[in-house]
Amino acid sequence: MSAGLVERARAWLDQDPDDETRAELRGLIEAVEDARPGAEAVLSDRFDSRLAFGTAGLRGELAAGPNRMNRVLVAQAARGLADWLIARRDEPSVVIGYDGRKNSRVFAEDTAELMAGAGVRAILLPRLLPTPVLAFAVRHFDASAGVMVTASHNPPRDNGYKVYLGDRDAGSQIISPVDAEIAESIDAVAAGSIVGLARSTDYEVADESVIDTYVSRTAQVASAQPSVQPTVVYTAMHGVGWETASRVFEAAGFASPVTVAAQVHPDPDFPTVSFPNPEEPGALDLAYETAREHAADLIIANDPDADRLAVAIPDPASGSGYRRLTGNEVGALLGWRAAESLAAPRDGAPEGTLACSIVSSPALAAVAEKYGLEFADTLTGFKWVSRAPGLIFGYEEALGYLVNPETVRDKDGISAAVAFLDLAAQLAADGSSVAEHLERFSETFGHFASDQISVRVSDVAQIGATMRRLREEPPRAVGGIAVERIEDLSGGFGALPPSDVLRLRLVDGSRVMVRPSGTEPKLKVYIDVSSTDGDLAHRVDEAEARLAALRAGVSELVGA
Repeated sequence: MSAGLVERARAWLDQDPDDETRAELRGLIEAVEDARPGAEAVLSDRFDSRLAFGTAGLRGELAAGPNRMNRVLVAQAARGLADWLIARRDEPSVVIGYDGRKNSRVFAEDTAELMAGAGVRAILLPRLLPTPVLAFAVRHFDASAGVMVTASHNPPRDNGYKVYLGDRDAGSQIISPVDAEIAESIDAVAAGSIVGLARSTDYEVADESVIDTYVSRTAQVASAQPSVQPTVVYTAMHGVGWETASRVFEAAGFASPVTVAAQVHPDPDFPTVSFPNPEEPGALDLAYETAREHAADLIIANDPDADRLAVAIPDPASGSGYRRLTGNEVGALLGWRAAESLAAPRDGAPEGTLACSIVSSPALAAVAEKYGLEFADTLTGFKWVSRAPGLIFGYEEALGYLVNPETVRDKDGISAAVAFLDLAAQLAADGSSVAEHLERFSETFGHFASDQISVRVSDVAQIGATMRRLREEPPRAVGGIAVERIEDLSGGFGALPPSDVLRLRLVDGSRVMVRPSGTEPKLKVYIDVSSTDGDLAHRVDEAEARLAALRAGVSELVGA
């Protein structure tokens, strides 16, 4: 077994152009040849499988071998994508962007050289930039495709490779069956060596005008010059958001936020956070500290590639003095803002669609109903949300928001920040606050409460076993509340494509959804309840009590 394994590893070593991963792999091979304990298992983990190319592209830990992110794997992906484009476009073109993670620029330049070498017009963005700028650039250059080198909010040692489509897809992320077609093309390249692949430095480097246009268009998300300027703290989470976001804020008329100095500049080591995701416990601690020092009215946080937005507001009941709003709360407020903007006097009824992923709160559907707008629920992921017909606003509970679909057809943490700053400034000018506006939402549409339970497993087979058990032995009640019906999305449901999701509708209107995580060895459960009875206090108490009962019932149901 080890002889064949070592042979495959040596073949990989022979084509690897990176000194660091070559040295690493050489050490692993020597360890196996010396029969060191555990060495063969380590090498097998690198070579017995490969990172799968799917609708999220590629993402994984930086290291040697086909089951890790490295220059060989990226070269295979770049040439595979180039071959796919050439087979389907008369004059194919691609825009390439990159963030501040380790090897991001190297991977981007490799991609540009291989695309140009294959005969694809390649345009490299001029420097490290947020993911939304790349998504915008695909449309700006009318390119056939886009590649963004980023691992978003993954751990520091990760990197990734996201692919976008141009033309009629307007800069949205790829969906099936395109992902499978590109994967097949990549596999064909991987069957040989990357050493013989044509490369060329005859690619274009975009000038600053593409960023200027993004800044100008995104600043227009603000409805008017703010008459009141809330005190705002901003963190880039060691990512690439600040330089672009600061320009957008200034162009929109907002005062420069107070920055979390230790996190404002790109740093691939992410030294102040163990997990650079604003949703993770502790990730916003420095932002809370800075906000307390400046008595801030609002905290705005982007994740490292600035496609997500987190918001926190003052909360005297919290130990930190601030509370991070959930993705559903931010989505509800921004959706309400979008609906209000269409409700201004005009000829005819308002038109447009509010959309969110199926695991996001039903609150947005309530907004759409009240304002006479269309509503679409989509599968999880912005590749689906962005494609909702007539979209005016879309979101998913994992801090992703799309507020200006005519500019960017992907989640954009910078434009969403502008929209939220605009809302906060208008509320302040009216003598109100975000906290009070959340209460008005509950009074207007009902109080919506959500929770999520994640069950991490050591063996991914456990996830499949749990999903089978729930299908074969469906629960009659959860948390003491009877199940009215179960919707199995595995064969598709309504307009939704097939997906490994179970949606439990309970007799009191509550909803429980169960699905495997698409990126981690986790089973995820989403719980949503709402109340429209009585005054605000009664609605909140009733919803929270039902949420607590369902949380306990779900934990028992899935073995959390």
